[in-house]
Amino acid sequence: MTQTIAPRVRMLVLLFLAVAGVLLAGAGPASAHAALTGSDPAQGVVVDKAPTQVTLTFSETVSMNDDSLRVLDPKGARVDDGKPSEVSGTTYAAQLHSGLPDGTYTVTYQVVSADSHPVAGAYTFSIGSPSETSVSVSDQGAGGVVGRLYGFGRYVSYAGFLVMVGGAAFVLACWQRGTGLRSLQRLVVSGWLAMTAATLFLLLLRGSYSRSGTLGDVFDLDLLGEALQTKTGAALISRLLLLAAAALFIAVLFGAYDKREDEEKRDLTFGLAIGGTVVAAGLAASWAMAEHASTGLQPGIAMPVDVLHLLAVATWLGGLAALLVALYRAPADRPVDAAAVRRFSQVAFGSVLVVVATGVYQSWRQLGSWSAFTDTRYGQLLLVKIGLVALLVGIALISRRWTARLAVPTATETAGRKSAPGTSAAGEPASGKPASGQSGSGQSARGKERVPAAAGGSGGAASGDTAGSVESPEPAKGSQGSQGSRGKEKNGSGDAGTAGSEGGERAAQLARQRAAVDTARQKRLRDADGERFGLRRSVLAETAVAVVLLAVTTVLTSTEPGRTEQDAARATRSASSSASAADSSSGALTLDMPFDTGATDGKGVVSVDLDPARAGANEMHVYVTRPNGRAFDVPEVKVAFTLEAKSIGPLPVAPDHITTGHWSANGVQIPLAGEWKIAVTVRTSDIDQVTVSKNAQIG
Repeated sequence: MTQTIAPRVRMLVLLFLAVAGVLLAGAGPASAHAALTGSDPAQGVVVDKAPTQVTLTFSETVSMNDDSLRVLDPKGARVDDGKPSEVSGTTYAAQLHSGLPDGTYTVTYQVVSADSHPVAGAYTFSIGSPSETSVSVSDQGAGGVVGRLYGFGRYVSYAGFLVMVGGAAFVLACWQRGTGLRSLQRLVVSGWLAMTAATLFLLLLRGSYSRSGTLGDVFDLDLLGEALQTKTGAALISRLLLLAAAALFIAVLFGAYDKREDEEKRDLTFGLAIGGTVVAAGLAASWAMAEHASTGLQPGIAMPVDVLHLLAVATWLGGLAALLVALYRAPADRPVDAAAVRRFSQVAFGSVLVVVATGVYQSWRQLGSWSAFTDTRYGQLLLVKIGLVALLVGIALISRRWTARLAVPTATETAGRKSAPGTSAAGEPASGKPASGQSGSGQSARGKERVPAAAGGSGGAASGDTAGSVESPEPAKGSQGSQGSRGKEKNGSGDAGTAGSEGGERAAQLARQRAAVDTARQKRLRDADGERFGLRRSVLAETAVAVVLLAVTTVLTSTEPGRTEQDAARATRSASSSASAADSSSGALTLDMPFDTGATDGKGVVSVDLDPARAGANEMHVYVTRPNGRAFDVPEVKVAFTLEAKSIGPLPVAPDHITTGHWSANGVQIPLAGEWKIAVTVRTSDIDQVTVSKNAQIG
């Protein structure tokens, strides 16, 4: 790689690594795409009689194994039979041991949703009365090191797909002469290698990612065998087989195709276009058939749309990367021609239209309402993605202006052609002889001006970017001197070994000098073309934005769709309302209060249950859940009761932590009946807390 482009390439590599670092450092547990919408017994309920089974209902079908659904007693011992079964549709059950004693029981689940993402969670219920429990349940599954590595592998596989498919499409559809450019060959092959390596990496991580989430289980052959039998495992194996076909396509495109005559190339181009489209569509389908598009609303339409979306994105962004390489790495005397740039501009415009059309459909399908844009994490990430796409299109419009200017000859070029109609493009007579009136000294001077180029070979050959052999230049005086030394050695004067070593060092030094001179010459030639210089800068900016856009897309595909999140939240609220109505009929009180501390992960709902909600001793339970209804822990929860009409209070209560998202206090004394203000303080970090309150009639 020459020093001319090294800083720019280094910048893109550093940007790629920075984005990858953000993926690794910022990736928490992978968001589930199936949500728990109901359970029996329900979360936090106290039942008089021990149930015979525990049932869970999800928003979509999930896959289970013997350890997917567990019920643990207060001491942490398992009290289910270890064989969860499907009851109907999206409802699953685990049978419990008979004669369970009173106390608080913990239900944990870890399943894989239909779109391949792991779902994990836990909640508690009590028999007879709540009790202390030794069970501590944290987020399971796809978090930790394995989850971050899996996210990085997904990012690399997407990047490899875009570069491989888009680079090949650019060469085949826009600039067929690019098959002889080694940098383009390396770009497409690098995409293939990245996608192949990432696919193998994901396959190796899949078992641990969907089960234990521990790094030590990555090489567990049993887990790997289970992963291969899943829909995701089959998709990854299919991807590897298609990559083998893609390797053959790349070998033909950059091998036999480049050596064919124009007539033969036309027939081969058609065959490569058909075969390449089939392979690329198959690779895109390996994502569509195993992830978002395969479940939920209208999967029969969503999967083909997803394939079109991926192909359009690859043609646009992958072709952009190929154009960037062509602009920077093509020989200065044989740059990528304006016609090729215009063809890519037209192809990219069509791809953007397809991306927008399919993206609108996918957004509607995954969100379902305008409020999901701001109320769900998926919607917020989608807004970021839309903003990046808009920025990318804006920069692309600037690139189109530079492209249009490439086709317009400058005034100097036009005047030059008019004043010298008999000269060639290089400024020499068409016959190759000196122009009339040109002196021999002028020829000599021109010859001297060409010494650096001649020393380094032709512009394309010296840069090492075009295929083919390069003729060796004539030896310089230094090398002639070394030849003279060697002649003297044959006559017995001088040391043969020393002279040979010096001659080799001198030749290497001359080669480096020639390369440096040719590099500087090519840079001057490239920078002298103002239109191409501007186009290179704008395409470089587009590529940088595309790297960030790809990272956001990768995170988006691992995030729970807004429609699913809102449906789960509604189901949770409905279940809570039903429980509240039942409690109200028996004298109990339930209050739900949304809170937002303003910090990361600072939003949620705190629920206070007070039973029997009368003057005297009461039993209080506090539950903290995320907006999607999942229980989660916070560092501290405090409750205070105030009867403002009688100037009583605030009466503080510090409930004990029972399990994830659940606090409890017994013997909470309410001295008088009346309308009490119940204030709950929730602290989500060392410095972030908020107090929310509601008034309720007690007694």
